[in-house]
Amino acid sequence: MAGTETGRKSFFKKIRGQETEEAEMSFIDHLEALRWHIMRSLLAVLFSAIIFFIFIDWIFDNVIMGPTRNDFISYRLLCSLSHTLGMGDSLCMPPMTLNLQVTSVSGTFMSSITIAFAGGVLAALPYVLWEIWKFVKPALHPGELKYTRGVIFWISFFFFVGAGFGYFLLAPFTFNFLANYKIGTEGILEYRPMLSDYLESLIDITMGAGLAFELPMASWVLSKMGLITPGFLRTYRKYAYVGLLVVAAIITPSPDWGSQMIVVIPLVMLYELSILISARVSRNQQKKWEEWQ
Repeated sequence: MAGTETGRKSFFKKIRGQETEEAEMSFIDHLEALRWHIMRSLLAVLFSAIIFFIFIDWIFDNVIMGPTRNDFISYRLLCSLSHTLGMGDSLCMPPMTLNLQVTSVSGTFMSSITIAFAGGVLAALPYVLWEIWKFVKPALHPGELKYTRGVIFWISFFFFVGAGFGYFLLAPFTFNFLANYKIGTEGILEYRPMLSDYLESLIDITMGAGLAFELPMASWVLSKMGLITPGFLRTYRKYAYVGLLVVAAIITPSPDWGSQMIVVIPLVMLYELSILISARVSRNQQKKWEEWQ
């Protein structure tokens, strides 16, 4: 009996050791898979950044400095719309002159690296999202997997729409306001902003608007997880609007209310769209629950 008991303990110890080893190997395999997903994502960003760096002169002249030019497409369209609506020049931006400066030896080169890297992140975003989805996919049940169809498209869609909104509308308003803002006796102060400051503001506006426009997708995910409901979003609507005003103040460097309202109005519309999305998710989940019962 003693020998049998000893053999049984030895057997279970061996089994537990094998299970532990298998679990460790499984964890290591997951880490290895994650490492390759990250490596491929970084390579995609790096490849895109190299392409942007090769064409850095054209990108700088036509894209980066676009919102500072008086013939920028947004200025022309807004002024044309103002005349079409019979509003005169109310939507026409005053002309501006923005002379940027670099005060460090490596300033021009580092600015080129910043532009290339930011462009690489934007261009590679759909692929990076696809790599994230491929890593998460094995952990999803078949029922959950079908709800992820098109998720990469919609995340990319809302982000690029937000980034375009920030670049074509918010950035021109912001830089035009700041370039024409005067203080003190005219001629005492010379407005010559740093190139690095301009790039930081442009990237913050573009990326910030892109992230802010992900509000409907965040609502869809949180509603799927059961963390929010359409009733919750409606109940705290007024508090959310205050929060959206704070977000607008953060992603708009200029303090004028016009630029902030340009951001707030689309965010409010996105919040209302989030309520509709949450309500649809809630109805679908309720329908499935009733069918299961």
